[in-house]
Amino acid sequence: MSLPFYQRFHQHYDRSYRNKDLRTTMSRYHQEKKRSAIYTHGSTAYSSRSSAAHRQESEGFSQASSASYQQQASQATEYALASAVSRKAASAYDYGYSHGLTDSSLMLEDYSSKLSPQTKRARKSLLSGEEKENLPSDYMVPIFSGRQKHVSGITDTEEERIKEAAAYIAQRSLFSSEEGITASKQAAVSKQAAASKQAAVSKQATVSKQSASTSSLHQEATLEKKSRKVAIREKAEQLSLRKTLEETEAFHKKLNEDNLLHAPDFVIKPRSHTVWEKENVKLHCSVSGWPEPRLTWYKNQVPIDVHANPGKYVIESRYGVHTLEIIACDFEDTAQYRASVMNVKGELSAYASVVVKRYKGELDETHFRAGASTIPLSFAVTPYGYASKFEIHFDEKFDVSFGREGETMSLGCRVVITPEIKHFQPEIQWYRNGEPVSPSKWVQTHWSGDRATLTFSHLNKEDEGLYTIRVRMGDYYEQYSAYVFVRDADAEIEGAPASPLDVVCLDANKDYIIISWKQPAVDGGSPILGYFIDKCEVGTDRWSQCNDTPVKFARFPVTGLIEGRSYIFRVRAVNKTGIGLPSRVSEPVAALDPAEKARLKSRPSAPWTGQIIVTEEEPTEGVIPGPPTDLSVTEATRSYVVLSWKPPRQRGHEGILYFVEKCDAETENWQRVNTELPVKSPRFALFDLAEGKSYRFRVRCSNSAGVGEPSEATEVTVVGDKLDIPKAPSNIIPSRNTDTSVVVTWEESKDAKELVGYYIESSVVGSGKWEPCNNNPVKGSRFTCHGLTTGQSYIFRVRAVNAAGLSEYSQDSEAIEVKAAIAAPSPPYDITCLESFRDSMVLGWKQPDKTGGAEITGYYVNYREVVDGVPGRWREANIKAVSDEAYKISNLKENMVYQFQVAAMNIAGLGVPSAVSECFKCEEWTIAVPGPPHSLKYSEVRKTSLVLQWKPPIYSGRTPVTGYFVDMKEANAKEDQWRGLNEAALKNKYLRVQGLKEGVSYVFRVRAMNQAGVGKPSDLAGPVVAETRPGTKEVVVSVDDDGIISLNFECDQMAPNSEFIWSKDYVPTEDSPRLEVESKGNKTKMTFKDLGTEDLGMYSCDVTDTDGIASSYLIDEEELKRLLALSQEHKFPTVPIKSELAVEILEKGQVRFWMQADKLSGNAKVNFIFNDKEIFEGPKYKMHIDRNTGMIEMFMEKLQDEDEGTYTFQVQDGRATGHSTLVLIGDVYKNLQKEAEFQRQEWIRKQGPHFVEYLSWEVTGECNVLLKCKVANIKKETHIVWYKDEREISVDEKHDFKDGICTLLITEFSKKDAGIYEVILKDDRGKDKSRLKLVDEAFKELMTEVCKMIALSATDLKIQSTAEGIRLYSFVTYYLEDLKVNWSHNGTAIKYSDRVKTGVTGEQIWLQINEPTPNDKGKYVMELFDGKTTHQKTVDLSGQAYDDAFAEFQRLKQAAIAEKNRARVVGGLPDVVTIQEGKALNLTCIVWGDPTPEVSWLRNEKPLASDDHCNLKFEAGKTAYFTISGVSAADSGKYGLVVKNKYGSEISDFTISVFIPEEEARVATAEAQKGNKKSK
Repeated sequence: MSLPFYQRFHQHYDRSYRNKDLRTTMSRYHQEKKRSAIYTHGSTAYSSRSSAAHRQESEGFSQASSASYQQQASQATEYALASAVSRKAASAYDYGYSHGLTDSSLMLEDYSSKLSPQTKRARKSLLSGEEKENLPSDYMVPIFSGRQKHVSGITDTEEERIKEAAAYIAQRSLFSSEEGITASKQAAVSKQAAASKQAAVSKQATVSKQSASTSSLHQEATLEKKSRKVAIREKAEQLSLRKTLEETEAFHKKLNEDNLLHAPDFVIKPRSHTVWEKENVKLHCSVSGWPEPRLTWYKNQVPIDVHANPGKYVIESRYGVHTLEIIACDFEDTAQYRASVMNVKGELSAYASVVVKRYKGELDETHFRAGASTIPLSFAVTPYGYASKFEIHFDEKFDVSFGREGETMSLGCRVVITPEIKHFQPEIQWYRNGEPVSPSKWVQTHWSGDRATLTFSHLNKEDEGLYTIRVRMGDYYEQYSAYVFVRDADAEIEGAPASPLDVVCLDANKDYIIISWKQPAVDGGSPILGYFIDKCEVGTDRWSQCNDTPVKFARFPVTGLIEGRSYIFRVRAVNKTGIGLPSRVSEPVAALDPAEKARLKSRPSAPWTGQIIVTEEEPTEGVIPGPPTDLSVTEATRSYVVLSWKPPRQRGHEGILYFVEKCDAETENWQRVNTELPVKSPRFALFDLAEGKSYRFRVRCSNSAGVGEPSEATEVTVVGDKLDIPKAPSNIIPSRNTDTSVVVTWEESKDAKELVGYYIESSVVGSGKWEPCNNNPVKGSRFTCHGLTTGQSYIFRVRAVNAAGLSEYSQDSEAIEVKAAIAAPSPPYDITCLESFRDSMVLGWKQPDKTGGAEITGYYVNYREVVDGVPGRWREANIKAVSDEAYKISNLKENMVYQFQVAAMNIAGLGVPSAVSECFKCEEWTIAVPGPPHSLKYSEVRKTSLVLQWKPPIYSGRTPVTGYFVDMKEANAKEDQWRGLNEAALKNKYLRVQGLKEGVSYVFRVRAMNQAGVGKPSDLAGPVVAETRPGTKEVVVSVDDDGIISLNFECDQMAPNSEFIWSKDYVPTEDSPRLEVESKGNKTKMTFKDLGTEDLGMYSCDVTDTDGIASSYLIDEEELKRLLALSQEHKFPTVPIKSELAVEILEKGQVRFWMQADKLSGNAKVNFIFNDKEIFEGPKYKMHIDRNTGMIEMFMEKLQDEDEGTYTFQVQDGRATGHSTLVLIGDVYKNLQKEAEFQRQEWIRKQGPHFVEYLSWEVTGECNVLLKCKVANIKKETHIVWYKDEREISVDEKHDFKDGICTLLITEFSKKDAGIYEVILKDDRGKDKSRLKLVDEAFKELMTEVCKMIALSATDLKIQSTAEGIRLYSFVTYYLEDLKVNWSHNGTAIKYSDRVKTGVTGEQIWLQINEPTPNDKGKYVMELFDGKTTHQKTVDLSGQAYDDAFAEFQRLKQAAIAEKNRARVVGGLPDVVTIQEGKALNLTCIVWGDPTPEVSWLRNEKPLASDDHCNLKFEAGKTAYFTISGVSAADSGKYGLVVKNKYGSEISDFTISVFIPEEEARVATAEAQKGNKKSK
């Protein structure tokens, strides 16, 4: 049987394809009881054998099946039995797994199984010939042969991945244990191993020895005889198991009568229980659904692990009834429990609470000791009982927040809970748009004990929305909400669109994943052309683009995925400018069928990181699958079409694949779409369809048996977007909300399908620039736009969005000014009794914190009697509204106790009444000190100051009030931290409080004083935070052109009925005859008619119907003087002078008089006055006026003696006048005249060649002196001549005047170069000269600089060893005697002697130490003094440096001695001796050496001994004799004298040449004859 091609690459484990009848077919069996722990409901299943043993056995089983394939005919029946056993085992496993059966209640049978013959083919194979050749001919799918396969990212979280693997572990452990295989069978198997091995080798040479040996495990077993008792027991157990299986099948049939899939549902939900401690409690539920749902129990959202708490929980499941029993409940079992059921159709949860009660007085103190964990509360509990009431308040609340993508943000508030119970913490819950916020890598929650914080580590537009914090204490909870706006990050490419958002997976299967997203609100200024989708496999960081061309539809099926792997996705928008930033990545999603994914999720969890994939052998007969059903087009866009269908009912017992076909609507020419890659899921996405063209589609099924008939074709489908872009919303209505926000409502788009939400945009009227109000689409027809500018007018527009795109913009709304909406005022507070009489009382209270945006028109007071603590009914104290914050209530009963209530009113209506006051007794006051001041209010609040005002007490005591004392403290400070702000009593009824800390909250109180003393304090004013509100403006003083002084104030936050109230010293100035007030719109001006000393004081302006907007301005004596002077200046204006009259000399010696006014109009006039006489423009004077710059100038060609005097420029510009005078008399004038003459001569000089910079010197880095000057106006004929001491200096090179620089280089500068240097420029236009004196002090200065450069050129000191000792030396560029050299040793100056010497040799400065000793070790310093500065070079002659130098000195010293005393030939021997034969030869030479050297002779490199012919002598140790009495031709050769002693040796060579006279004559004659022949 060849392996079907789809099984070569994919593991097949879809159990729904198996025939249920095979599960109940059983034949021969042999059983042995094995212990098997089945993991149920979150626990782990472990087999009795190791996983390694299982892998070995399953491998052997697979090999056995391959070998047994050769025995097809004889083993067909046994293979059928094996399949029946596997189905039976699977059914038993399912039953035990679902109902939690233990070892005693679930027994599995094992059978001696044989492999079936090869499956017959009903249709021709779909494989090509090449594929068939590559298939193993004897391959069989093993029965439940498991293998381990690691799958990364199958589920969304690691925890779910672990749970998925647990089911496979349980399944592997169950079926790999081989229950029931007896020892007798194993013995029989071992006997047949050899025979089986030989047979297998003969039929298949590729089967190894191990394969042949293992294959015998499945041969026919020789069964031993059993006793009757054992057989009966096994038969009974078999019948029991059969009955259990039949009951299970009957139950499953009852659950699924219609053979359809059903989502899980609770028939009976678990109910809540309240029990006492140490009692047991059971939670029951009953569920329905098909496939049978898996149920998991949770405690406070945490799965319950029965093995982690042994003996605590008992979980049972049987026939759809599930039970959780909690043993011996304790206080920590108080929690919310959840039953979660899941199958392939979905998941459903039911909740129940368990409250464990404790008898009063039996509180377990262990819960309250240090370090004990706090108990999460789901009910009201205190140490003293239950059902306590909690009050929850929020302080320091987060407000509407604005962030930007990529930034971090924290939302937080302080939570105050009363009463406070230690060790009991509230339950903090965060919500976004009503959905709970769970901690993730994007957002974290934190609770510090009194402050709750939600932190965004990386803001995304998905984070935009309404955030709510809910604090729960038992049955009581409070919540607070505020909106968070997230703006787009700055685009990398200007004009590129913003990033999309909410990238999610809509549908996932093996072949593709459909991704959807939301379009961004900002398109960058040009329409979005489409979107690019990127994918990245989980565990890698490699992103790849999924589509080549942009898609406009906000959904896209991603194909080309690897089955079983997980991916994340992101989307980028593109317009004509470029591609925008990518969206936030999606959650991981696996390329799996939903049914398979649900099946994996339903498995229990275990500590396992892999996946066990189980396969089962195919049936004996192949069945061609029928046609799919319910084929339909589920989605169609211009880019793709998605088909969906149901698998066929007739499909055999193996997996099937699908082929999709298409054809044009007008033809029947069907084309297969997925020829290369068959589809494994009942869904498919088609691409590359022609937009606007009509198609029909159909699907075929295939398996190993062949390809089935096609399904019914779909209706004609036109390729294009089925989903239309929504219509624009209408009827946009803005309405006021706060001073920075506006509520926008609209009518939703009509006939909109799959609407995602709406984008709202705002624009300042007249600007033409639109800004998004939200970056995350909002649903509904109402939205609050925040972050607007107060007082600015805006218009709004709305557009709808769905997957097809964004609608057109709605019509612009009406313009609306951003102001706070008018509402009823908040309640007054701090009701107090200001004065009491026998039958009346005077009450005071504080104005409401919020006036509702309108002026408070009055107050209504209610009162009631309190008798013995029991209050009576409320009565009205006034029928007409009271305008002040105080009211006298008459007709009261003496000595009766009363309570009061006050309500404020404005044009919006009557506000909520205040809280009930404390009890006051109506009686006559007789105290001597005054009562409390009242009506305290603060205004002009700034970050470091505010103004506090009050009214005098109603009851002044026995004597009039003489002053006030003001106290202050921080709002949270204790009562003993009040401090007074004034030492002396204040006469005024206001105080400007200075020195506040920004951001700190304060409270104030005031006490009145009379002669009797200080009365009781007033009610508190505040708390008030010291801060300057945004947009705060101050009173500005101004003086107009007529000198009129006024105070001006502007307010941008006025209500329609707001008014300006001016006050002096906080007393209204309505009827003051010295002031005049004019108000228009949001501006007001108070004008002083005649400002004088009686107008000194503090002037303030308050704006009614606002939240305390006010400002003030102080006019004291100094400010009065300034304003009067400014007024005088405006009445009698002067021309502002920027620069007074001045004089300057121009280039040609001209004289320029000038002044500059700040500004001049076109009618400005100037008069020029000299010595009180006006002068006019003429040959001597030239005048110029630049009215644009205000510059006034007068020019004179030359200053003469008669021009000495006073010069004045008089300016008149309209009403304004001005003048400036310059006095030029005496030395001032003479110096100016000389300067003018000098400049004239300079100009004449510069007409020819001249010096721009005169002669100067500099010392170069080579220690040479460079004389240089800069010249100008040079031409080719210009000559330059250098002189020293009036003698011309010959220069080798001609000056080229490059860069206008002339130089003269003096090398090795010394005293001989001192003198006066001069350089002359001349040509036909004139000449110029420059002199430089280098004598006396100037020469010394130059020599000092030269010596400095020489000293700086000195190299580092180095150490050199010589035959005499050690030398320290340094090189300089060159040496001068002016450079003083000193040496020191270890900080002491060296005294020079014959042993220690210093000197200079060429450029080397050295210190010689002869015969050095250890005392010469140390630090040596060479000091070079240039005349001003000492420069040092140091060297350390100690340690290894000294040792090395001394050793080298010793070596050189010995070498010198050896060279001096070694043996040598001093002289006397010639190089060549030519002698006539027969003559005597006498040679004498002098030899030197100490000790006396040894002498020997050589002839032709061989020793020569003395004899009668050659006499060799050495006398007196210094003279060597060489004598030959009669030389012959044989004596010719090379001779050598060798001298040698212990210091060395030397060889002196000489050559002896012997000649014969006759032979010499013959040679001469022969040469003469040869010469005559050549001449002829």
